Amino acid sequence: MQFPEMGLLRSVLALCLGFVVVCLVVVPPAVAKFVVEKNSLTVVSPESIKGTHDSAIGNFGIPQYGGSMAGTVVYPKENTKGCKGFDEYGISFKSKIGALPTFVVVDRGDCFFALKVWNAQNAGASAVLVADNIEEPLITMDSPEEDGSSSKYIENITIPSALIEKSFGEKLKKAITSGEMVNVNLDWREAVPHPDDRVEYELWTNSNDECGVKCDMLMEFVKDFKGAAQILEKGGFTQFTPHYITWYCPQAFTVSKQCKSQCINHGRYCAPDPEQDFSKGYEGKDVVLENLRQLCVFRVANESKRPWVWWDYVTDFQIRCPMRKKKYNKECAETVIASLGLDSKKIEKCMGDSNADSDNPLLKEEQDAQVGKGTRGDVTILPTLVVNNRQYRGKLEKGAVLKAICSGFEETTEPDVCLSGDVETNECLDNNGGCWQDKTANITACKDTFRGRVCECPLVDGVKFKGDGYSSCEASGPGRCKINNGGCWHDSQDGQSFSACLDIDGGKCECPPGFKGDGVKSCKDVDECKEKKACQCPECSCKNTWGSYECTCSGDLLYIRDHDTCISKRATEVKSAWAAVWVILIGLAMAGTGAYLVYKYRIRSYMDSEIRAIMAQYMPLDSQTEVPNHVSEDHA
Repeated sequence: MQFPEMGLLRSVLALCLGFVVVCLVVVPPAVAKFVVEKNSLTVVSPESIKGTHDSAIGNFGIPQYGGSMAGTVVYPKENTKGCKGFDEYGISFKSKIGALPTFVVVDRGDCFFALKVWNAQNAGASAVLVADNIEEPLITMDSPEEDGSSSKYIENITIPSALIEKSFGEKLKKAITSGEMVNVNLDWREAVPHPDDRVEYELWTNSNDECGVKCDMLMEFVKDFKGAAQILEKGGFTQFTPHYITWYCPQAFTVSKQCKSQCINHGRYCAPDPEQDFSKGYEGKDVVLENLRQLCVFRVANESKRPWVWWDYVTDFQIRCPMRKKKYNKECAETVIASLGLDSKKIEKCMGDSNADSDNPLLKEEQDAQVGKGTRGDVTILPTLVVNNRQYRGKLEKGAVLKAICSGFEETTEPDVCLSGDVETNECLDNNGGCWQDKTANITACKDTFRGRVCECPLVDGVKFKGDGYSSCEASGPGRCKINNGGCWHDSQDGQSFSACLDIDGGKCECPPGFKGDGVKSCKDVDECKEKKACQCPECSCKNTWGSYECTCSGDLLYIRDHDTCISKRATEVKSAWAAVWVILIGLAMAGTGAYLVYKYRIRSYMDSEIRAIMAQYMPLDSQTEVPNHVSEDHA
């Protein structure tokens, strides 16, 4: 059974600091308020129930914000609560070609709302209407707390769903069972108000990346939505504000071990332990401090007229500083801040003193903002997205959220990003997107994609770079020496160039012959003469050159480098003359032998031809055709 209070109850229970000793407390408004977001449901036929009714949008699946959907309503004869797969009963809701989509009515009770919708979706339904089983005001159908089984279907629900009142549900079911065709229209066009030409939206989020399926879903959404969010913000079409939920520790327990480990500012601002284990890992106050840092990143970026940098910081921090790699700390955060060109001193000043026994102005504002205002209810569940002061309901997915935001614009005033699926960004033009780059070789790890920029080591002229893409990328594999000498030492002097890069053994830097050093930063010329590594014969005279040496011999002697010795030039000339003679003699012998072989072959061929002609005249063979001969008939 799923009760109206389940969503709020789970949120409160999740705040407990540990066991039954201390529980963090949600900031209490004067009167707790939970607003239900609704869409319009209009019955087109039959005439007996024709009219418009309210329905509560489900907090899963993908509502068609800004649009509408018409369909035919059916009520299954079996499995009316939808808690089992409809295929077990041989029931299918797939529409025939040319027919309206099928909307399925199921009864509330016995299983989670999301499971009912999932089973109907698998059977071919286009939308689901859940009929309440008690007379009460409409509530929001929330998704269950994800576990191994429920997470498999919750994230894959793609159809819209809504809760309808019991009395209206009974009318629908009565009309269907009596054989009447029931046609309805679901309308989400007014689900998000559009008071002006700018949409204001806020995301209540959390920096904790080890809180299960919902945290994974939230982080994935932030990465996917970043590109579209930055385009909207840079164009002045939207005003985005991030928020973070915090809770306080009861006054009586502020000195307890639990509160000290989970809170800052003497119990005023707290977060649950990430691992739910106080004896190991990170503490709740680590999460509060990072949440505060991310708020200050947004504030400092906003002051510099670049509020969209918050999306870069959050995604980069998630990639570079995850809890599972033990990098969720101030040092890693400051590395990300520096890569994005933000002022770390301003951010530090904004964060204030976490040990002070006083309010933190920024976190105090966040606690006040948690209380519902106007048409927006209290924020008690993470993540929560609010568009034009209306809480978004449905799957936290890029396409669905973008549609909800775009539905907040007056018709014909939507920006281009709302009218086209092609979203382009140019983040790499600004500070190289905070990614690695080699200005000398004009190579960068920054890539613009429809999801925003990514920092990924590039592939250049067939050479793959390896690294984290943010602070380092190094060429690797064959051909690496073509790209900036593979990061190795190189120099040129007097028209000669030397490089320490070698394309062997996976690539390495090694000083060339005549140099010594580490091969990366430096290779110094070796003085072969001074170190007596060459030109050591008695008649030799050594002179060192860059990368090599010159050795000369006294008198008319000639230096032989391979043997490091001097010999007489006369002896060399005699040897050269005799060598030339032998080459000539060998050439003549080979030419004569070749001529003789050719002559012998041609003479033998001619004689064989003549003999065979003569024999053919005096001893003809039956099987042998007449062979022409060279003997004149006058002599026959």
